[in-house]
Amino acid sequence: MARRERLICRAEDLAEAGQGVRFDVQRGDLRRPAFVVRFEGQPHAFLNQCGHIPVELDWQEGQFFDDSRLYLVCATHGALYHPRDGRCVGGRCAGRGLIPLSVVERDGNVYLMEEE
Repeated sequence: MARRERLICRAEDLAEAGQGVRFDVQRGDLRRPAFVVRFEGQPHAFLNQCGHIPVELDWQEGQFFDDSRLYLVCATHGALYHPRDGRCVGGRCAGRGLIPLSVVERDGNVYLMEEE
């Protein structure tokens, strides 16, 4: 299966542990919300769906980090996820992490790696 790159945003749009950028991905017949954030200098992207129940995480559009700027937080029930890999680190996610998406940063842009 071939992979193609889709532009998500400019690299400068992602500040370290700052506001994320929302975008959509196609999964079968459904368009699903997703987001990308910068953590430890790298972009990390996930489907925008809590592991606890299928609700979007951000408490305001693009706001995914908790007050400490160390974890992604679900605004609905407070589940915490590690921004590097989306694993559940606390709260109601009960061990169910976020679904990661493959992204690359190159030439001042961040791209989603999509399967064709």
